[in-house]
Amino acid sequence: MAEDKFVFQEVYLRTNDPRVSNIVSFSDAIGELKVEAAASIGDGKRILFRFDRAAFSFKFLPFKVPYPVPFKLLGDEAKGWLDTTYLSHSGNLRISRGNKGTTFVLQKQTQPRQKLLTAISSGVGVREEIDKLISLNKNSGAEPELEEGEWQMIWNSQTVTDSWLENAANGLMGKQIVGKNGGIKYVVDILLGLKFSMTGTFVKSAPKVYEVTMDDAAIIGGPFGYPLEFGKKFILEILFSDDKVRISRGDNGIIFVHSRTNALR
Repeated sequence: MAEDKFVFQEVYLRTNDPRVSNIVSFSDAIGELKVEAAASIGDGKRILFRFDRAAFSFKFLPFKVPYPVPFKLLGDEAKGWLDTTYLSHSGNLRISRGNKGTTFVLQKQTQPRQKLLTAISSGVGVREEIDKLISLNKNSGAEPELEEGEWQMIWNSQTVTDSWLENAANGLMGKQIVGKNGGIKYVVDILLGLKFSMTGTFVKSAPKVYEVTMDDAAIIGGPFGYPLEFGKKFILEILFSDDKVRISRGDNGIIFVHSRTNALR
């Protein structure tokens, strides 16, 4: 029985390396062929591109196999363009015409992560989308880590209290900065340049589980700081994490969703 092949198109234009890629997926068992092109935006809705690399990614090989096409020697034959002739209001359906007259009808593939962000934005179905992401992570067998970077808290399962100071100390607002060497910091912008800052450390105690100690809090204004008597220890479990979103369970079973503020794309 023949396997179905699917064709995908990736378009990343708002990056330092804008690219268009055509991907032929043979099957989950075999792998895919990815043909990449450097891209730029021309007049109006036209995307200009030049193919510059391609490779097979086979599931049964630990390395990529180059696609044997000398793009540099093809000259203008490696160039092309795409005109968007129709884009649905939702942005989920696009019709494009290529430089060789081919018409493409493409349906946007919504990532589970994006479904969660949409649910958080609308306030509907957040728990369901969180459960789906956690389930996907379990099925993949990957172990999520407390990854370094700057993370913005965008949702939590705890009702905030009347004390913003208590909310900030519990990580219910603001940013969380995870360092390379076991350092962690909460930062909350207050007003007029004032910030709440609380630093601490974390140690991995089991797969996906970290012991966190927060013990140095202060109100910061420019070069000055006013120390606060705050401190706490808790267990943090990472339920899901990728390069853009992290789901965790913290003190008192509170579920947190953080979005990486320095994600590449």
